[in-house]
Amino acid sequence: MDYSPIINAMFKLWWAIPIFLVLGIFKTPWFKGLVGEALVKFAARLRLPSDTYHAIHNVTLPTPDGTTQIDHIFVSRFGVFVVETKNMKGWIFGGENQAQWTQKIFKRTFKFQNPLRQNYKHQKALEAVLDVPSEVIHSVVVFAGDSTFKSPMPANVTRGGGYITYIKSFHETVLTEPEVQDVVGQIQAGRLEATRKTHRQHVQQLKSRSDTTAERKCPKCGSPMVLRTAKRGASAGKQFWGCSAFPKCRVMQNVT
Repeated sequence: MDYSPIINAMFKLWWAIPIFLVLGIFKTPWFKGLVGEALVKFAARLRLPSDTYHAIHNVTLPTPDGTTQIDHIFVSRFGVFVVETKNMKGWIFGGENQAQWTQKIFKRTFKFQNPLRQNYKHQKALEAVLDVPSEVIHSVVVFAGDSTFKSPMPANVTRGGGYITYIKSFHETVLTEPEVQDVVGQIQAGRLEATRKTHRQHVQQLKSRSDTTAERKCPKCGSPMVLRTAKRGASAGKQFWGCSAFPKCRVMQNVT
């Protein structure tokens, strides 16, 4: 059988291969995350004066259980703002105290971690680096994609450029200009080097946290976490990670 017509046809379509590869990359969560962060950066450059709000992006900090990665930090006389970016579309359902939120796109439903809880860990890691009161550090969540909130959201959970309006709503001076410069310097000194190696290690640690067989440490005190089963209450029978230093340390984490 002569395969030459098939081979010739394949060679004629060689140009389509890079296009399919690029389209595939565009649909990955990694690329969507980059786009979301870029949009937040662009909006900040336009509307947050750099002489008042000092921007630091893509900050990886060490924690007792590995590392945590902060999308954006804005340091000003009015406080330190820790910004978590979500580039998502569809309807978003969630409550401030819920462990998981819901994304709905037509008939498809997806669960994701409450970004406020995710950003809380970022806040605590930053507190460990900085010599400032905890009330000076503020959590901000921004959804950068074409999404619609279908649940009442706290003021610090925003869409698009709404995060800038929220940041600018703080008018009380809590840091002097020298203190602002000190905070910026402490963050730069405490962050891990922004390299591919740092990012790969962080991603690997995230994967290991969802592996029930992997060893993990308490994000608060560094003690080993133990897999336990709830014996009573609404969560009876469900497994969770609990700090081995209990009752001195009461940190708990969901299994997934």
